[in-house]
Amino acid sequence: ILANTYHLFLRPGHTLIKQAGGLHKFMGWSGPILTDSGGFQVFSLAPLRNISEEGVLFSSHIDGTKHLFTPESVVEIQEALGSDIILPLDVCVAFPCEFKETEEALAQTKRWAERSLQKKKEFEGSNSTLFGIIQGGIYPELRKRSAAEVSELGFPGFSIGGVSVGEPQEKMLEATDLVTDILPEDKPRHLLGVGYSDDIVKAVKLGADMFDCVIPTRLARHGNFMHRGGYESISNSKYAEDFNPIDAGCDCYTCKNFSRAYIRHLFWAREILALRLLSIHNIRFLIKLTEELRQQIMEDKI
Repeated sequence: ILANTYHLFLRPGHTLIKQAGGLHKFMGWSGPILTDSGGFQVFSLAPLRNISEEGVLFSSHIDGTKHLFTPESVVEIQEALGSDIILPLDVCVAFPCEFKETEEALAQTKRWAERSLQKKKEFEGSNSTLFGIIQGGIYPELRKRSAAEVSELGFPGFSIGGVSVGEPQEKMLEATDLVTDILPEDKPRHLLGVGYSDDIVKAVKLGADMFDCVIPTRLARHGNFMHRGGYESISNSKYAEDFNPIDAGCDCYTCKNFSRAYIRHLFWAREILALRLLSIHNIRFLIKLTEELRQQIMEDKI
């Protein structure tokens, strides 16, 4: 699962989480945890932040207090969180973005990556693994340059950033295809912020290995359930007397125990249980999808 460095830094604070024994113990999760750098959240705060060579000065969206994220401090924060996979601070540009600005962001990201690697050496022996981040926007030349330069730095894994920021699907897939052709095949490729089933299937075929996204829970919060064709709203009147599960072929807790009619009733009654049940189904749907894709890879069908 992915936890957010920016939000955890602000509340409850990485110092408290370290005192609790790290994120695994703090929230009772024994599986792998990946934390992002917080860069995406910080850069989405414009105009409440200022980028310099040192790092990013930003104002908290909670109380307006000012904080400075540097490549070094971001590594320190994630080490305190005790994550298994950590990401360096990078400059994530929006879509659309001019070539010159994207190129400058790319160069800044590389310099910060080098500083992050240097800082990571201070934590030799920790259980965390630092991935490099690929940027470059929608410009093929910059994507190729970023993939080549970051590969040369020797990261044990890579995250493809700057996608799923408003660009058309074909642009996201084009960027993924360009990057995966250059990155080492024996190291994992993590596609940041991508979570729709159609995007995942197509990206896997292009060489992406890992994904993170708020989509399954965000859709659930708005009453939507995921299926092979996309997603639908449980609030639709056609489900008022539908006593079938969301998906008869799904083995999740929701589908094994509750009907569409009941979940629809909960949603219209504003019961939070509806959102939880839909989240359980959506997350299991994506896990099952990736299990099937992994099996197809093993059978050389992809």
